[in-house]
Amino acid sequence: MAKKTVSHCSFCGRTEAQGATLLPSPLEDAHICLDCIDTAASMLGLIDDDEQSQQRATIARAKASNKNKGACKGEENLAKPLPKPAEIKDFLDQYIIGQDQAKKYLSVAVYNHYKRLAQDKGKNDVEIEKSNIVMVGPTGTGKTLIARTIARMLDVPFTIVDATVLTQAGYVGEDIESLLTRLLQVADYDVEKAQKGIVFIDEIDKIARKGDNPSITRDVGGEGVQQGLLKLLEGSVVNVPPQGGRKHPEQPMIAVDTKNILFICGGAFDGIEQAIAHRLNKSFVGFSTDEATRRIERDSYMSHVAPQDLKTFGLIPEIIGRLPILAHLLPLDRSALRRILTEPKNAIVRQYVKLFDMDGVKLVFTEDALDYIVDKAIEFKLGARGLRSIVETVMMNSMFDIPSTDTKELVVDAEFCASQLESAHFDVNAV
Repeated sequence: MAKKTVSHCSFCGRTEAQGATLLPSPLEDAHICLDCIDTAASMLGLIDDDEQSQQRATIARAKASNKNKGACKGEENLAKPLPKPAEIKDFLDQYIIGQDQAKKYLSVAVYNHYKRLAQDKGKNDVEIEKSNIVMVGPTGTGKTLIARTIARMLDVPFTIVDATVLTQAGYVGEDIESLLTRLLQVADYDVEKAQKGIVFIDEIDKIARKGDNPSITRDVGGEGVQQGLLKLLEGSVVNVPPQGGRKHPEQPMIAVDTKNILFICGGAFDGIEQAIAHRLNKSFVGFSTDEATRRIERDSYMSHVAPQDLKTFGLIPEIIGRLPILAHLLPLDRSALRRILTEPKNAIVRQYVKLFDMDGVKLVFTEDALDYIVDKAIEFKLGARGLRSIVETVMMNSMFDIPSTDTKELVVDAEFCASQLESAHFDVNAV
């Protein structure tokens, strides 16, 4: 019986039993280990010592977490009570005004995600699939805020990434796998923990293709990115560069399974109302004796959004099918904007009251000042972000001057707001 030969590195002589990861050569019985590859790359100036040590430390942490993943079968998730959908929504209500339907959708999705993580893997009678989500709504209606607020109460890794920087592999920009690099960083490179995380992909509408028909040219930042996202959303094992950036053959990779990662996508989809109106056989153009009625109809179009509207906007059918839950966010009306100013825990008025209180100054906003700010925010059509822009402009001079004075109280009324906006050359008549 022939004696089995033990493979070893042809440069340093280490074997796999000694911890070496060997790559075979076309030559017979010739191998090279990753250590020798890194050493050669460092000598040739292809990689510096700091980058090499960082990559080694990252891979070591990832390997250590993979060795220990057999010990965690979901029991740690069962030990802590799962937050019920109503409890999640109640927490969201403390920070987000309105958008009840979207908050319900997100609450149920996160709750089911928790239950999937706590599922007994020994019972294979029913396999629970994840339900990725896409949120559609105008800018400033709370899409990103909902995602950030959910992150506050979760025990799973959560990260928010931007789809606008993604391109197809080989082009300027970031690889699609960089989405998972952010998740790994949040999980401190614990692969098992990252594989149970949640990723919020913002600005998903910015990667829509430029028409309803398939592109005949290479769309590296649009349709190409959508196609690259398919395997991540569906669930597959993806090789992720530990330090982000572009992948290259000599770089060590971390294998991440996206089967249990929940993806939440959000986008303004500016102009999708036209597709909805066309599908509903309505039109923005025309005469109406009741302008208020026509305005209500236009604002309610978003509540009728359907998957076919996303296809018309420029998302490919394959990615729409992998985002089965479609939630919409309606434009904020005057009453909602008024409540946003003062009610949430992170309301802009509360923030300024706290900032002035830290300087020993009592800040008071009158009712007419709040109404004035809301009216101007409606004119600018920027949603909740318009509120902050106006308040920041109104308070800028006071924030600069008052800390250097003995002022103990500041009252902000509508006249004060108008004067501050005018002095800042703020176009208060902009529509």
